[in-house]
Amino acid sequence: MDATGVLWGLCADDSRAAVALAVPFLIPLATNAHHPHRTAALAVLSGPARARHHGVASCEEFLLHRNDPRRHAPDTHDDYGYEVTGYPAGWSVAAARAAITTATTALLPLLGDSDPTVRVDAAYVLATAADPAHTIRAALANGFATEGDAMVRAALLLATAEITRAHPHPPTVTWLRERWHDRAEAPEARLSAAVGWLCLTDQSAPEELRRTVGTLADNERAHAMEALPWMRAASGTNEPGLLRCRRCMLHPEEPDPEEVFWDSLF
Repeated sequence: MDATGVLWGLCADDSRAAVALAVPFLIPLATNAHHPHRTAALAVLSGPARARHHGVASCEEFLLHRNDPRRHAPDTHDDYGYEVTGYPAGWSVAAARAAITTATTALLPLLGDSDPTVRVDAAYVLATAADPAHTIRAALANGFATEGDAMVRAALLLATAEITRAHPHPPTVTWLRERWHDRAEAPEARLSAAVGWLCLTDQSAPEELRRTVGTLADNERAHAMEALPWMRAASGTNEPGLLRCRRCMLHPEEPDPEEVFWDSLF
């Protein structure tokens, strides 16, 4: 297994404390256009900056960042609980996000990289950074205005929604609504905007959104959108992330295929 695979494995095993220490060393690799392992480093960079997000696809939990436990939840460790090592998971997440936030200036140019995969992964990483001055949100919006790749447009919208959930900004919520409402927009972007908007509003899903998602979120597109790291993380057993989001957000009464699968084994 290569080094990045080891890092992913540690995150999957709920041992982020060790991986968080690697983040400051991964950033120079990820931002070096000539490094042979740049894309691999960028792909794993934000793994320790997220916790309890695999298989999560509900409006209540998807794209959610909990507060920094050192300032807001010292007794509960940011509601992330403990890693298998006994270390507070929230502290690992906060440390990784702090390192990414410090490197924002170096990471932002990756949104304009010639490789669409780099642009997607850069958006995924930047969505975990603190953005009190809305610098990252502005960069995501500017990138979206000139982006021609449908999947990257979708990634920029999900990143915008994620960072807006951490740093509320009502005009952005309205902007996301306009994006899923726009029939001239790429289907992948409309779906991402719809998912993001549902996570940012207390309003019930309007009928038009339900029709839009119901029409556009077919199996073929859902599998294609697994190229987005948000959707890969949301996926479950035999259920791509987009379809899991659709079910959890719009049809929560439907049975969870993953639970059905595991129940069938016993």
